[in-house]
Amino acid sequence: MSATNTWVIDPTHSEIQFKVKHLVISTVTGSFKDFEGSIQSEDGEFNGATVQFSAETASIDTNQAQRDEHLKSADFFDSETHPKLVFSDGKLIKKDGDDYTLEGLLTIKGQSNPVKLDVEFGGNMTDFYGNAKSGFELSGKINRKDFGLTWGAVTEAGGVVVGDEVKLVANIQVVKQ
Repeated sequence: MSATNTWVIDPTHSEIQFKVKHLVISTVTGSFKDFEGSIQSEDGEFNGATVQFSAETASIDTNQAQRDEHLKSADFFDSETHPKLVFSDGKLIKKDGDDYTLEGLLTIKGQSNPVKLDVEFGGNMTDFYGNAKSGFELSGKINRKDFGLTWGAVTEAGGVVVGDEVKLVANIQVVKQ
């Protein structure tokens, strides 16, 4: 008989970031500061595990307050109407070695689309307090316009202010419950 294990994100040892081109010449990095998620696995194995995650859109931080307020507005995340972005129905699929694929449904601003992320399993460890922990590094790309984040502007010189492709990067540590 298999045992189901629940693992929850340890927010003090995890980070959720995104990177997007600005003026097509440089990259702006941002993060979400308030998030939660869990993994349900069988017998301590992560292959086939189910994953769910959410982040508070108002917790966005790009290290520039005016830009953050614009990102929270209806032009982008519309945080007042859509307070969370949600990843649901996630499934971890082992490829080889420590490499996995995470497939699931990402919902931003009320629009849901399937996404596929690359995952590298960092290993297992027991902390100073006897808690079983595991680490993962996730990466992938989405098109922001697929999720209703369609605001755009062009400079007088014809440069695009915000790129459409958004790179997602997350370093996640989970603790077994």
